[in-house]
Amino acid sequence: MGNFEVSRRTAIAAEPARIHALIDNFRQWRLWSPWEDADPQLARTYTGPESGVGARYAWRGNRKAGAGVMEIKADAEREIGVELSFEKPFKATNFVTFTLAPVAGGTEVTWKMTGTHSGLMGVVSKVFPMENLIGKDFDKGLARLKTIAESTAD
Repeated sequence: MGNFEVSRRTAIAAEPARIHALIDNFRQWRLWSPWEDADPQLARTYTGPESGVGARYAWRGNRKAGAGVMEIKADAEREIGVELSFEKPFKATNFVTFTLAPVAGGTEVTWKMTGTHSGLMGVVSKVFPMENLIGKDFDKGLARLKTIAESTAD
């Protein structure tokens, strides 16, 4: 067992409120999430409020997409906290934080995931660290988020 943290950041030429709206509403994730193209037949279920604390998104897909649930647990002007529970391909619960910091010309967005490896993932992570497993996905997602936010910025 061991703890992990993966973090990526990028600057986006858009106001924090615009970016916040793309993150705290799971329906908007279809526009930028790096995992949306993992399964064209992905089954999605949205429950709770449309955005903010209590909003939930469940997915079930092919072997690559897996299955799980995300729920927004914290939603402030500059930070959104998400509990991420995987059912497949392995069971795990991780915590995701998006931090929005105003900078010259826009907003710096930091996407961070933390968790603890156990069971099979504890073994796998020794050979394939989480940084290697999802770091590129975070980069891809932030690039997509940047494109969407900047294309719709006022």
